[in-house]
Amino acid sequence: MFNDAQPEKLNTAGVRLDVWLDVACLFKTRSGAQKACQSGKISVNRQTARANRRLRPGDRIEISRPFGYKQEIQVVALTDRHVSRSDARRLYEDLTPPPTPDEIEARRLERIYRAAMTPLRAPDKRQRRAIRKLKGREE
Repeated sequence: MFNDAQPEKLNTAGVRLDVWLDVACLFKTRSGAQKACQSGKISVNRQTARANRRLRPGDRIEISRPFGYKQEIQVVALTDRHVSRSDARRLYEDLTPPPTPDEIEARRLERIYRAAMTPLRAPDKRQRRAIRKLKGREE
């Protein structure tokens, strides 16, 4: 999975938090991980962490996700190179407790509410003409 010589060097020096979050596929991009760190949404060992913080195996990471969802991760292995998604899942252990039935229902209702509140796309030329005709402002 990883180069044999490289993990020894990484274990002593550690890996930047933003790099590891990107490599572990917890964020789509490194810049997304950096923004989350800057806004205080990531804590390592219960302390707010900056993007340049060095990680070590055994560190616990808490990521605040949208809608109050918190993801808890324990670092198992380190790498600063991109690996396949299946190998990336082996870099951490997910300690997030499963959602309660109340949380599941609240998320379902939130999805329904957001779907109802999202605006429809703007009317095209034909639809605008029909609206003007209904309002009595024919051209």
